Amino acid sequence: MEEKSIPRLRQVLLLFVWLAQIHAKQEGYSISISEETDIGSVVVNLSKDIGLELRELSVRRARVIFNNNKNYFQFSPQTGDLQVNEKLDREELCGPNEPCMLHFQVILEEPLKVYRFKLLVSDINDNSPVFPEAEMRLKVMENTLPGTVFPLKNAQDLDVGINGIQNYTVYPNSYFHILTQNSGEGRKYPELVLDKALDREQQSELKLTLLAVDGGSPPRTGTALVLIEILDINDNAPEFAQPLYHAQIPENSLIGSLVVTVSARDIDTGVNGKVFYSFFSGDEEITRTFVLNEHTGEIKLIRGLDYEKIESYEVNIKASDGAGLSGKCIVNIKVEDVNDNAPVLTVASLVSSIPENSPETTIALFSIQDLDSGDNGKMICSIQEDVPFTLKPSVENFFELVTEAALDREQQAEYNITITATDLGIPRLATQRTIRVQVSDVNDNAPAFSQPSYTLLVGENNSPALHIGSVSATDADAGSNAQLTYSLLPGPEPWPPQPPLASLVSINADNGQLFALRSLDFEAVRAFEFFVRAQDRGSPALSGQARVRVQVLDRNDNAPFVLYPLQNASAACSELVPRAAEAGYLVSKVVAVDGDAGQNAWLSFQLLKATEPGLFSVWAHNGEVRTARPLSERDAPKHRLLVLVRDNGEPPLSASVTLHVLLVDGFSQPFLPLPDAAAGAAPDDRLTIYLVVALACVSSLFLFSVLAFVAVRLCRRAGPAAGAGYPYPGLPDGPFPGQLLDASGAGTLSHSYRYEVCLAGGAGTNDFKFLKPVFPNILGYDFGREPKEILLYTIVSAFETVEEASYPSTKETDLERQMFGSKHQYRK
Repeated sequence: MEEKSIPRLRQVLLLFVWLAQIHAKQEGYSISISEETDIGSVVVNLSKDIGLELRELSVRRARVIFNNNKNYFQFSPQTGDLQVNEKLDREELCGPNEPCMLHFQVILEEPLKVYRFKLLVSDINDNSPVFPEAEMRLKVMENTLPGTVFPLKNAQDLDVGINGIQNYTVYPNSYFHILTQNSGEGRKYPELVLDKALDREQQSELKLTLLAVDGGSPPRTGTALVLIEILDINDNAPEFAQPLYHAQIPENSLIGSLVVTVSARDIDTGVNGKVFYSFFSGDEEITRTFVLNEHTGEIKLIRGLDYEKIESYEVNIKASDGAGLSGKCIVNIKVEDVNDNAPVLTVASLVSSIPENSPETTIALFSIQDLDSGDNGKMICSIQEDVPFTLKPSVENFFELVTEAALDREQQAEYNITITATDLGIPRLATQRTIRVQVSDVNDNAPAFSQPSYTLLVGENNSPALHIGSVSATDADAGSNAQLTYSLLPGPEPWPPQPPLASLVSINADNGQLFALRSLDFEAVRAFEFFVRAQDRGSPALSGQARVRVQVLDRNDNAPFVLYPLQNASAACSELVPRAAEAGYLVSKVVAVDGDAGQNAWLSFQLLKATEPGLFSVWAHNGEVRTARPLSERDAPKHRLLVLVRDNGEPPLSASVTLHVLLVDGFSQPFLPLPDAAAGAAPDDRLTIYLVVALACVSSLFLFSVLAFVAVRLCRRAGPAAGAGYPYPGLPDGPFPGQLLDASGAGTLSHSYRYEVCLAGGAGTNDFKFLKPVFPNILGYDFGREPKEILLYTIVSAFETVEEASYPSTKETDLERQMFGSKHQYRK
């Protein structure tokens, strides 16, 4: 019957449209168009409706204006057609209002005229029904009677008229059916009717699908989910999932740890199905150890457990619902033993100090125990491996700490022995105890010097009590065994003899500092050796020695001493030079020595003053005095030369010597001493005279011995034809006015001493003169010896070394060789 009513509604609608067009001719022009018409579709030909030709529309400039100034349509004056410019949505333009009219005007400007039009937008079924909520919930008591009605929310459809919602249905439909009711405004809404009784315990919730259907062709539908919750009534008591619960918890569990969760179920809902848990028995030990959550059934720990005190607990739990129904269960809680007790180490006896030379000794006696059981109570004991100690088991759980051998305090004076007791539990627990053992010292180490020998350098002329160096020894022992005392020991017997060691050096017995007791003289003592002993104060005392060598450094404290020509002789010695001598003729040689050593004894010679400058020159390195040019008859017969001898020290010291030179013709003039030279001689020094006389005697004996030896050798070579006279062939017969032996040295004297002799003959003197050096600071002079001792030392020293003399320069003539013979040099 509903399908037959739809064509009748269409006929009525067309009738209303025709009547509206008749009325529009009176009020204006009316046009009809369906929504969603395609863009570009022709709605109407305006030239035909208003009765104007196309040319007239263009001439009069016809245009279309909509009331809302939105161009839904497009007017073409050339064709007069009004075309769709954009798709129309009736629901957007008019909403639920019906009919949906759009107003616009056609304006002709020349002359001005306005035509009014109404555009009816007809609805099509382009919208489906939509529920305001996709899901609707209902709560129904399980004891609700059948026939009860539950209103539901209606759906919305944007379409109007026959395209709107027509009816509602529901599926699956085992407990309910739907009634579609009409409102006063023509809207339709659904109602849900219960058909049979509900049981929440069988099915606590129902899900239904509500369907809304419109009247379009084809019809459109909309759905919503209806959730029906069946409310409970208290008709069931709580029941536990199991009557007996077993739980295990380690004894070292933290406070607040979950022990077990009990669960009871009440098939009722709401207050009737809400379960509350509580302890059924009032055991105080249980309530102090555990707490029960009344809502969740969780049993948690509120106090620490100790397996060694209580091994298990039995707890009774009650579950109650809101209406007074309840159920019961038993919870058996077993405490698990864990390794929570570390071994206890107790020292019964302890020795804190032992001598280092002690044999195997017991240091400590201790015991260990563990309160746990099983493997958790089994223990092992150990110490670190880098100590000379070991553990020996004694009675049950007792151990001895024993030394493996004698200890050495110098290697390690203290031991920190860590004893570790470990159980066999998982995880393993350990207890450590550190025992401190000190090794007492015994005097088993002798003092040792930092080096086996020391060399100390000290400059001569030092001030007394000068600190010249230190020696240092160490003793590996401790305490009084390491306290050292230093002392001096004499060294090997020196040669030549030296002053006693106690008069030369002293040592500080506490710190080993060495001091020179007196001013040292390099020319007397150049070096000396001794031993230093370091002795500890142990019992018995031990000692060590080190060799010390003190070297005296030379300083330039001795001026050069001239050996030849001797300036303090009673009679001056003059050098004879023939007037026929050429340039470079060797006149004489200045021989000097210096008591110092090294560069302090390097001598240089310089001609300071001469009677006739330019006639003579002195060689700087060997002291030879030579003629600088050939002699002439105009040169004066007597000349006096002043020669300066200087050493290379810092500051340099010097001495001067005066030479007397006589120019002779063929050596025929007698040798006369210069009166001014004799007058200018310095007073004799008594000590110098003693030394010169002694040296002259010894030298004379030695010279005659050498001459005799040479004569015997010559006689053996020449045979008896040579005769016993002077071996000077080519010389005139008769006595020679003067005989002179000139021995020229070969260079500057430093460490070896050179001697020259001068023979003077004729009417004046026929004495044999031997020149001996006189040292102001002779070796050994500073030791407080008497002049006689010095003289004796000088005589003995003269026989120590003898060196055969070298011949003079090659420039000497054969006549001179015949006159003077061989030249000898004596060196010490």
